[in-house]
Amino acid sequence: MSVEDFRALYEQHVGRVVAGNMKGALADMVKENIPQVFDGVDTPREAAQGFEIKDVRAEGNRMVGETVYDMGDRSIGLRSIWEWHDGRWLAAALENFPAGSEAHA
Repeated sequence: MSVEDFRALYEQHVGRVVAGNMKGALADMVKENIPQVFDGVDTPREAAQGFEIKDVRAEGNRMVGETVYDMGDRSIGLRSIWEWHDGRWLAAALENFPAGSEAHA
C-alpha cells in the first residue's frame, strides 16, 4: 500500500475517532492487542471537538499515523502503528506524543 492509500484509510479511522464512533475505531485495530494496546496511553473516549493530522508515513513494513485530538479540556497527541493482518491494515500499537510538538517524537 502506498502512503497516499494509507492516508485515505487513516483519515477514515480518524474520522471515526473524532465522531466518537469507538466501535468503528476498535474495528480498525488488531483484536488480539485489545485491551493491552491502551495500557498507559491517553486516548479519546468520546467525540473530539477538533483534530489535526500531523503525519502519515511508512516505517519499514508498518504504517504510522499521528494526530492531535482537541478534547476541549485537553489535547491528545496519538500515534498509531499499523500492521498488515489477515489481508488488511490494522492498528497494532498506540503511543502518545506531546500534543504541542511536531510529530515524530
